[in-house]
Amino acid sequence: MFQRILVANRGEIALRIIRACKELGIEVVAVYSQADRDAPYLALADRAICIGKAVSSDSYLNIPRLIAAAEVADVQAIHPGYGFLSENPRFAEVCGDCNFTFIGPPHDAIRRMGLKTEAKEVARAADVPCVPGSDGPVGDDAEALRLARSMGFPVLIKAAAGGGGKGMRVCREESTLVASLRAARNEAEAAFKNSSVYLEKFIDRPRHVEVQILADSHGNVVHCWDRDCSLQRRHQKLVEEAPAPTLPLEVRARLGEAAVRLAKACGYVNAGTCEFLVDSDNNFYFIEVNARIQVEHPVTEMVTGIDLVKQQIRVAAGEKLPFTQADIATHGHSFECRINSEDPDHDFRPSPGRITTLRVPGGPGVRWDSHAQVGYSVPPNYDSLVGKLIVHAPNRDEAMARMRRALDELVIEGIQTTIPLHKRVFRNRDFIDGRVDTTWVERVLMPSRPTSA
Repeated sequence: MFQRILVANRGEIALRIIRACKELGIEVVAVYSQADRDAPYLALADRAICIGKAVSSDSYLNIPRLIAAAEVADVQAIHPGYGFLSENPRFAEVCGDCNFTFIGPPHDAIRRMGLKTEAKEVARAADVPCVPGSDGPVGDDAEALRLARSMGFPVLIKAAAGGGGKGMRVCREESTLVASLRAARNEAEAAFKNSSVYLEKFIDRPRHVEVQILADSHGNVVHCWDRDCSLQRRHQKLVEEAPAPTLPLEVRARLGEAAVRLAKACGYVNAGTCEFLVDSDNNFYFIEVNARIQVEHPVTEMVTGIDLVKQQIRVAAGEKLPFTQADIATHGHSFECRINSEDPDHDFRPSPGRITTLRVPGGPGVRWDSHAQVGYSVPPNYDSLVGKLIVHAPNRDEAMARMRRALDELVIEGIQTTIPLHKRVFRNRDFIDGRVDTTWVERVLMPSRPTSA
C-alpha cells in the first residue's frame, strides 16, 4: 500500500479522497490554487502545497506544477479525482514516466475511451449495442449531410473528444445541419482543442442509465449495478439515483454484463462508468465511458456498501478486488442531489460568494458530502458544486420521503443555490412515478421559465 498520496484536485472530491486516505492509514498531500488558499479541508491534509494562480491553467490543469508538487512531497501516487486532468491520458502517462502511480485507468485505455468514436468501435467489437451513427468523425459537411439523410432526422452532433454537453447539438431538419455542425465544431475546438465531430441517430426522450465498473490489474472485472442520471439540464446532471427505477431486472443484468465486456475489451483497470441511453422499450445503447470516479458515485456506495474511492486506491496499489460479481448486490434505494451555487429562477446564474449560514441535515440514512462551511467563500473560478445531499432507505418511496425531509432541513444562506429546484423535483408526480427523461427538466419542469437581469 502507498505511504503518501497527492490529491490533484479541489473541493468536495479532494475532501472525499483525503478522508479515504486517512481511513487507509495513508498520508495525504493536498494542492491548492490561490483562490482556494483558505479552503477548510486543506487543514485535514498532512501537507498542502500552493500550485499557482486561481485560473485553472495555472494550477489544477498545470501538469508540470502538479508533478513538481508530487516530487517535493515525495509521494508514491497521484489521485486526480473527477474533472480537471482526471481523463487526460497525457497526465496519466507523465505520472508513470515520473514514477508516480496514477490512481485511475492506464493512459492507453483513457485515450481509447476518451475519443467517443474509438470507444464505439471497441463497444461494437465487444457486442455492446451502440446508437446508429457515423463510424468516425465526419470529414466535411457533404459527408455529414449524406449520413444524416441515410439515418433520418433528427440527428445528434457530438464532439469526438470530451463530454459534459460541450460540442453537442440536436439537428431536427436538414436546413439547419451546416450551421449546427459549425457551432458544434467551434465549441469542441474551444473546449477540447479538437474540432472533430460525429453523428448519431437522435433518440427522443431517452433515459440516461450508467453502470459502475471496477477492474483490477489481475484480470478481474465487476460491475456495481446501475444508476439513473436522467434528470439533467443542458446535459448537466442534477439528481441521480440507484438503482434505476422501473428498469426490469433482466435489463439491469444485461447492462452490467455489457459494461464488463467493454471494460475487458479495452484493458480497463480501476474505477469507471459505462453510460447508456435507454429508450421507451428498454433497449439500451452505449454512448461513452467516463474513465474516472464520478460525481454521483455515492449512490452506488450506499446501495452496495462498497467504498469506491478506497477500491480505486487499493487497485492502483496492485491489490486484487476483494469480491466477485456474485458478492455484489444492491440493498434499498439511494438519491443524490447536486447542490450548486446557482440561481435556478434566473437561468441558473452562478452565485459565488460567502456562505453565512449552513445547516446540514442528519438522521438515519442521510449523507452530506461537502467541503463548504460557514464563512467559506465559493470562488467564481470553478465548478459551482457546493455539496452533495445523499439519502438511502429500504425502498424508493421511503428514500424519496427522506430526501424531501433532508432538503427541508438543509439551509444555505449568503448565496443562491439549487435547493428550491430540488424541492420541486421531489414533489413532482412525474418524478415520483419515475416518468422522466433527459429532456424532462427543460420540457416539463422549467419550460420557457422567465428570467430577469
